[in-house]
Amino acid sequence: MQIIQQRSDSELIHAFIQGDERALETLVYRYKDKLYTSIYMLVKDKYIAEDIFQDAFLKMIRTMRDGRYSEQGKFLPWAIRVAHNLCMDHFRKVKQQVQVLLPDGKDISDLIGTSDYNASDRIETRQTNESVRQLIEALPEEQREVIVLRMYGDLSFKEIADMTSVSINTALGRMRYGLINLRKMIQDRQMVLR
Repeated sequence: MQIIQQRSDSELIHAFIQGDERALETLVYRYKDKLYTSIYMLVKDKYIAEDIFQDAFLKMIRTMRDGRYSEQGKFLPWAIRVAHNLCMDHFRKVKQQVQVLLPDGKDISDLIGTSDYNASDRIETRQTNESVRQLIEALPEEQREVIVLRMYGDLSFKEIADMTSVSINTALGRMRYGLINLRKMIQDRQMVLR
């Protein structure tokens, strides 16, 4: 019997559909970081990202159990697409909500803190990741979306084009200009990313 961690995504999905809960745990563990990061980079809020992450997996579980998952051997792009759609649903809801501003003009949602790590290498990695995240957040929305889907979601430009309803050339152009803008911001701020 093959060790469960060495099974392909397809094998894990089939095992889960047959009732093997460990197969689902393996899939979640395998892709949780990439999926969560892609969600977080779009919504920019730790708690909302966690909610959408959970909703995405619940939706994927229902789809697999109902036999509606179409086997294409590409679990991660499908998972990213499900999460992306849930993010877009979130943004539609947010447009209807009122923003709460503090007296200094900052949005109250910006006050959410993050936990600290004790190990110096983790702190350095976190600071670098935070710097990169801030740079990506400073990009225009269209460029940010393509970069997140490509770099964190591992989606092809065709998949990104389909998901964002633009041509492949437009998706490629947005990626190119996004990377140019990131390089310029790094140079302007004289940043050293490790």
